[in-house]
Amino acid sequence: MPDEVWERFARDHEGAIRNSAPKEPSARARMVTERLRREEENAAAAARRNGGSRFKGAKRRREQVDPHRPEGWRTGPAWQETRRRATRRRQFLGGIGVLVALAMALFALNPDKALSWLSGGSGGGKAASGGGPTPLPPETGRPSGAPGKASADTPTLSRPFAGSPAEQYADGAKGIVVPEAAATGAMSKERVATVLELTKDFLIAANLEPATIRGDRPAAALALLDPQQDDVSTMVTTALDKPDREHDPLKLFSRFDKNEVRMVGETVKTRGRMTFKEDADGSVIIHTDYTFVYPLTKRAQDSQEVARTIVRRVLDISILDPARFKVTPGKLTFRSFNVDIGNSACNTYDGVLHPGFPSSRPEASEPTGPAVDPYDRSRDLEIGEGTSGKAGSSDRCGRVTRT
Repeated sequence: MPDEVWERFARDHEGAIRNSAPKEPSARARMVTERLRREEENAAAAARRNGGSRFKGAKRRREQVDPHRPEGWRTGPAWQETRRRATRRRQFLGGIGVLVALAMALFALNPDKALSWLSGGSGGGKAASGGGPTPLPPETGRPSGAPGKASADTPTLSRPFAGSPAEQYADGAKGIVVPEAAATGAMSKERVATVLELTKDFLIAANLEPATIRGDRPAAALALLDPQQDDVSTMVTTALDKPDREHDPLKLFSRFDKNEVRMVGETVKTRGRMTFKEDADGSVIIHTDYTFVYPLTKRAQDSQEVARTIVRRVLDISILDPARFKVTPGKLTFRSFNVDIGNSACNTYDGVLHPGFPSSRPEASEPTGPAVDPYDRSRDLEIGEGTSGKAGSSDRCGRVTRT
């Protein structure tokens, strides 16, 4: 246990003992008590002379007229009872102090475990407002493993993320946290900050914009692409106009068929991180790794089934020196990108995602790839790896362990 934790506990414990110690009655209280005692003795003597009735009447009148007499030897609790109460109070406060000290020591030694306990561990922790599980803190590095098992709740229209780790993910753009910019390589702090914000704008436009999600052309995202990067511009244009296996818009955009499914509510859960570092040639690479979880139901208005599609995207953006490279100010230059999709029809290349529902799994080939947890963000996302055949050029159709 750290020294400062123990010293704080000792000070608080000593103060609690002083505050709970029995107090000596004041001089005025002792004088009043003594006067009442003498009056009571005189009344008792008179009662003995008159047969006892006068004493009983005087006692009743005294109790009615003076109900707030100070504590004394005949009017207050015994000193033994006062000491017992003070001892119990000190023991109670001491027990609380020990628990607080242990909790602080646990947090100092293992803050991640402490936060997991506070948030319910497996996703069952409730927020202080009672509005659902406590949100996770922002992700600052690669997790050490997959998130723990969530509750066994079934997703509903009112709770579409029930039974999923995504219940503790941030809502939409709140989960995309831009790191503080700094001068890096040959790039100034201002240049780095500008491209970081543009990268966030692209992630929002490509994955969270309602028009993009319902399958419309992602105009806001396209406006951020550098037209001088011909290979990316050509691939994206062809993928949106005539999607096929080699030109798949799902590599960059999250799109669904609005005639097949609709979003449950307006919230997409988001979890991930954004970092940047200097490249070997003095340029800067912005690395993003985000998971987006989409709650969906069938298009029919009376549909009660809820399915979730999980999309993990890894995108690297290059900040290049305009004196050495052909770049357009205010646009993004892509270095690499990849996607891993959970719960969508395999080997379909029509440019939209097709989630499977419990009552009707997607029409697709049998799984040939390994079983994968789509919420496991500790995995490296390599080219060709995917749970739905959508990542890279893989023909494998993997099986997700949960949605």
